[in-house]
Amino acid sequence: MADLNALLVARIAQDGPLRLSDFMAECLFHPTAGYYSTRDPLGQTGDFTTAPEISQMFGEMIGLSLAQSWLDQGAPAAFTLAELGPGRGTLMADILRVARAVPGFVDAANIHLVEASPALREKQRALLGAAPVWHDTVEDLPTHLPLFLVANEFFDALPIRQFERRGDMWCERMIGAADGTLVWGLGAPCPQPALAHRQDDTKDGDLVELCPQAGPISTAIGARIEAQGGMALFIDYGDWRSLGDTFQALERHAATNPLSSPGKADLTAHVDFEVIAKATPSGHSKLTPQGLFLERLGITQRAQALATKLDGEALKSHVAAHRRLTHPHEMGTLFKVLALFPKRAAPPPGCETWLLKS
Repeated sequence: MADLNALLVARIAQDGPLRLSDFMAECLFHPTAGYYSTRDPLGQTGDFTTAPEISQMFGEMIGLSLAQSWLDQGAPAAFTLAELGPGRGTLMADILRVARAVPGFVDAANIHLVEASPALREKQRALLGAAPVWHDTVEDLPTHLPLFLVANEFFDALPIRQFERRGDMWCERMIGAADGTLVWGLGAPCPQPALAHRQDDTKDGDLVELCPQAGPISTAIGARIEAQGGMALFIDYGDWRSLGDTFQALERHAATNPLSSPGKADLTAHVDFEVIAKATPSGHSKLTPQGLFLERLGITQRAQALATKLDGEALKSHVAAHRRLTHPHEMGTLFKVLALFPKRAAPPPGCETWLLKS
């Protein structure tokens, strides 16, 4: 395997300091040394655990929301069922299992997965078989069918840039090198038109993050949904507007220095849902805490039904999983749900009162 630290130091020596977005892209997606290119990062033996891996109940609730939205929009005879960043395929498998109870849904679904990791594509293929069509980017998804889409912990892994305010200017946070070691630095102050709207809620020294890909991805998905019908559920940790340094690295389920071992740790940042909501040409929901979203869909009733068949350690684990997904002190409040859907359609089940785009 290539030494990514050495490759980055050499690149900096040739081209100068890196934007954080370029550093993240190399660390996560370098073809031979990138984090997602070389491993399955999920589960107890990996570096983090996502909601679908915690309990089948998460995927079941998502499946119910998707299927009910499909019914509410007239049960189209053919549609695209898509997932962005599908991990091992667990969420899609749970969605398909529960949705089989809705006549016609699975038969009408054309499954499409957007996945950049070759290692995870193999995991998805082993679980889901040959039925899905895989894509490298959102733009590759079909445009001629209604689109029903879910993205769980997808946007948090998109590369970000960071800027520190200096009066009316902004200094970009950069990554340089000293004696073969990656180090932080700041670029020269300059205007940033993309941050003009942040002059009113920031002060000198405040740090603001931008995700260059988030808006265009939301626009592409929202355009398909507004034109052809469907809906999208974006589930991630973050809030309506980003403020402060949320960039982090996880290795073996613990925080680590993101510059110390490039390519060997998961890199993420909190999602700025305001950017996503304002970029879509479709309607969108209010931002809903994950716990509330799942409770509205009946996760507690489902947990109680499953609990009747369990005892001992299995029951304790089940109760802990429900708490982890829904409790305000765990994932229930930190994670949020934003739904996209046609302005002419009803909001997806589980979401708060929707807002029309002006």
